[in-house]
Amino acid sequence: MAIISTKSKKDFYLHVAILVTLFLVLFFGFFFVYLPWSTHHGETIKVPNLKGMSMDKMEESVDANNLEYEISDCTFVADKPPLTILSQYPLPNALVKSGRKIYITINSETPPTIRMPNLIGLSVRSAEQQLVIAGLKKGIVHQVNDPRLKEVIDMQALGRKITAGSSIPKGTEVDLYIGNGTADAEIELPDLIGKPLDEVSIILAGMNLKLGKVTYEANSDLEAGTVFKQTCATCDGTSIHPGDSIDVWVVGDGNN
Repeated sequence: MAIISTKSKKDFYLHVAILVTLFLVLFFGFFFVYLPWSTHHGETIKVPNLKGMSMDKMEESVDANNLEYEISDCTFVADKPPLTILSQYPLPNALVKSGRKIYITINSETPPTIRMPNLIGLSVRSAEQQLVIAGLKKGIVHQVNDPRLKEVIDMQALGRKITAGSSIPKGTEVDLYIGNGTADAEIELPDLIGKPLDEVSIILAGMNLKLGKVTYEANSDLEAGTVFKQTCATCDGTSIHPGDSIDVWVVGDGNN
């Protein structure tokens, strides 16, 4: 039977201790030195505020902070310059690691087109509210001679008259033309004699005139429902003011 000397035992234990020590050194060195160094553990970057920057300025700021970016959305805001940053994520001053990707929303170069709302007959305040809802802006308010006091009677945008339902770029300024309550403009007095009452109503509406009192009387010379007489209290000879009324006499008893 072989006898292991005390010296051999000491050498064995020493070798084991050295191996254990080396293992512990490598273990802790890997997890507490190498990994933190390789992954920049504990190193953070404060995200810069990119909102309002142009694309060029944004790229410079992102590069200077060792970050990356990606355009996540593109929308249109009328009062912002094209291709400027509208929002970002992560938010400004957030702490992130180097190389983190910042997701941004930019302002579109081309505004979308929308349908022009109908503002005719509205007050300026109501018209402005409709413009805001539609994504448009109120431009210059012009007053013109018209008996429809403070009512919108016409709309103009991009240097031309625009009608309800027309396509118009979002964010466009729309000028409003409103009546000042005066009717000093004169138009030719229409001749309604011999015309059916239904046609007379259409003619007057198209001329911004009103149908006044309708009197029915018998008349054997014309068909029932036909105007055979007219009068206007505010008329001046052959002219009449917008908004005035014309009284008519119609053949029949009113049950036609």
